[in-house]
Amino acid sequence: MLLRPDFNLKNIYEIDLNLLKNMGIKAIFFDLDSTIMVSKSGEYHEKTEKWLAEVDKDFFIAVISNNKKCEYLEQVRSVSNFQIIGNAKKPSTKAMKKLLSKICIKPNEVVIVGDRPLTDILAGKRLGAKTILVGSINADNEGLATRFVRWLERRFILN
Repeated sequence: MLLRPDFNLKNIYEIDLNLLKNMGIKAIFFDLDSTIMVSKSGEYHEKTEKWLAEVDKDFFIAVISNNKKCEYLEQVRSVSNFQIIGNAKKPSTKAMKKLLSKICIKPNEVVIVGDRPLTDILAGKRLGAKTILVGSINADNEGLATRFVRWLERRFILN
C-alpha cells in the first residue's frame, strides 16, 4: 500500500541508524515542521541538534519541506548544516529526484522521514525510497485538533 511506511516510530530518536547503514541507505531526507523541528519555530531542540550531528557522520542529510515561506526557510537554513529545500509540493517527487541526481544517489539508497502519510510517506513511496513515519517531535504540546487529525490518519490510512 502506498501510504504504509516501512517503519512507524514514535519519533526521530527511535530511528536505528545502524540498521539503515546495513540496508545500504546513504541519505536521509527529513520533513521539517513537526518532524525535526517544532512547527514554524525556526530552531532545533538541543537534543535534536546532537542527534542530527550523529546522523551526519554516516548519511547525507537534506530537508524536503512543503513550507514556502522564504523568511522562515532562510531562518531554518541559518541554523542548519545541511540542505533545506522548501516548496517541495509533496507528494510530488520532483524536488527529491532533482537532489538525488545532483548528489548521485539512487532512490533505493535514501529514506524519507516525515510525520504525514499523505505527503511524506506517499512521496517516498512514489520515489521508490524507504519510508519512516514518525510522530510529531512536539506531540505532547500539540493542540487537540492536530492530535485528532494525526490519529485519524494513522487509524484509517495505515491500518
